[in-house]
Amino acid sequence: QVQLVESGGGLVQAGGSLRLSCAASGSIFSIGAMGWYRQAPGKQREWVATITERDATSYADSVKGRFTISRDNAKNTVYLQMNSLNPEDTAVYLCNANVRLTASLVSFLYWGQGTQVTVSS
Repeated sequence: QVQLVESGGGLVQAGGSLRLSCAASGSIFSIGAMGWYRQAPGKQREWVATITERDATSYADSVKGRFTISRDNAKNTVYLQMNSLNPEDTAVYLCNANVRLTASLVSFLYWGQGTQVTVSS
């Protein structure tokens, strides 16, 4: 049983900042790449950012320069620092992680249930 739980969402004014956390727990051997997605009402789920197990990062154009993804392997946690927020960033933010359950190279993609981020104008 592996769970990913997001936290840190909430209501913030335009121009403000939030830091999201996503902690993985359960029967985990190691974690590969981790990422963040978001989904606004009536819209498709959108990729936001990814961080590899070697700490290489990539970002969607819409958040590049404003958001920073990082990870703490000792805590099995991925973070998303969000600065200069605008109302278009309002969405449910979901994390995912490629989790290895054993020493083999096989991994499974797990998703959290999401945390709401609302940015007011």
